[in-house]
Amino acid sequence: MSDASPVQDRGSASVWCVGAVAVLCVVFGVVLALGHAVVVRHRAAGGADLAALAAADHWAHGAAEACARAGRVARAQDALLVRCVLTGEVSDVSVASGAGPFSAEVRARAGPPGPAQPPPPPRPAR
Repeated sequence: MSDASPVQDRGSASVWCVGAVAVLCVVFGVVLALGHAVVVRHRAAGGADLAALAAADHWAHGAAEACARAGRVARAQDALLVRCVLTGEVSDVSVASGAGPFSAEVRARAGPPGPAQPPPPPRPAR
């Protein structure tokens, strides 16, 4: 009998293991990239919310002071204030975070609550 087939298969498990490890590394890299994108988006959203609140809180000091405060708050959140507009007591800001393909820009508004709605009239009993 000939032992030709075991000699031809020698080392094939190593090739399969290297291929499996390569596939796992690619999947792990994609998961890390998606996780980083989510973190950048959340950082931008948090920075935008806080910057809008800061600007709305300081509207009485003027638009320049309110937007300067919003910029400081955004920088404290590792984000950059891109746009700041005050309309009365309502602030409208845009904040960017991240760099390159992992960047996000989020818009937020803050201001006083709208007028309270009157309660509905009671329903007549039957």
